[in-house]
Amino acid sequence: MGDNMTPDETLDCRGLSCPMPILKTKKQVGKMKSGEILEILGTDPGTKNDLPAFAKRAGHEYLGERDDEGFTRLYIKVK
Repeated sequence: MGDNMTPDETLDCRGLSCPMPILKTKKQVGKMKSGEILEILGTDPGTKNDLPAFAKRAGHEYLGERDDEGFTRLYIKVK
C-alpha cells in the first residue's frame, strides 16, 4: 500500500467499538461508486479483524491498514 493513496471518503469511527465501525462502513460503502477508496479511522482493535472479513464477504477489496498515533487507518476499495 503506497503512502500516496488519497481516499475518496473518510469515515471516522474512533471511539466506537464493534460492531459499530462495520455497520457505519457498510452504510458508507453503499453510497460510494465502484473503484472509490474509503478510509476508516478506528481505535477498536477488533476492527482490524472485522473489516477485512467484511470486505471479503461484501466483495470489496481490503487495501490494508496504517497505524497512526492512537488509532488505525484502514482502507477499502469499493467494488
